[in-house]
Amino acid sequence: MPELPEVETTRRGIAPFCEGQAIHRIKIRNGRLRWPVPGDLAARMEGETIRSVERRAKYLFLNLDHGTAIVHLGMSGSLRIITGDTPAGKHDHIDLVLESGVTLRFNDPRRFGCWLWADSASAHPLIASLGPEPLSPEFNGRMLFQRSRSRNTPVKSFIMDSHVVVGVGNIYANEALFKAGIHPGRKAGRISLDRYRCLVEAIRETLSAAILMGGTTLRDFVNSDGKPGYFAQSLLVYGRAGEPCPECGTALKEIRMGGRSTVYCTRCQR
Repeated sequence: MPELPEVETTRRGIAPFCEGQAIHRIKIRNGRLRWPVPGDLAARMEGETIRSVERRAKYLFLNLDHGTAIVHLGMSGSLRIITGDTPAGKHDHIDLVLESGVTLRFNDPRRFGCWLWADSASAHPLIASLGPEPLSPEFNGRMLFQRSRSRNTPVKSFIMDSHVVVGVGNIYANEALFKAGIHPGRKAGRISLDRYRCLVEAIRETLSAAILMGGTTLRDFVNSDGKPGYFAQSLLVYGRAGEPCPECGTALKEIRMGGRSTVYCTRCQR
């Protein structure tokens, strides 16, 4: 599913076309997404101007003068900028036709995404309890260290908890833990402050690199211009079980943790 780098890539792709543009018309072909699209969404948004496009965790905010449309891409969703005469496909559920003539089109084959409305996005129940952004100053080694005390959960599950920090999905957790030399199954409460500082830097490095490369395409993700991300070509451990560790040559091991694939080096990660 699209993770933070893919969502940030999408935001950067659509923002120049959307910001400052009035919404001429909204066409909802199928409002049966993860949660039903609000019946008054079109009435709230048509004629309004998109002041900014922001990201919080894996959510995109289309900020208008009197509220915000909250968009989530779900498991397989995408937002693309298209010309107005591009025919809609089977899974093209929502179009925002802008005054410039271009259309912001939402495609979601599995319909696990969402389009919701909030008068205040930060106060919405889906947003209010989220942890800090991983690329923000609020996310640092001391914060992770303090929140991990007395926690017996594996560190991989700990950093994937959106109440601790947002946007560290499975792929990027695997990669960051390898770079920091931390075993994914080590108890979060048994990791030192210095090692958490290393992990924070590894998370930032991994996510920043993925954003620059347009995200990771493993199954469904394409960015706002329909092109795939290329970070998959740079993955060090994820999806490479049985292959040599890029550091020591030991065969990488794969286990299931929290129902998710977890790949690590038995020698380099402790």
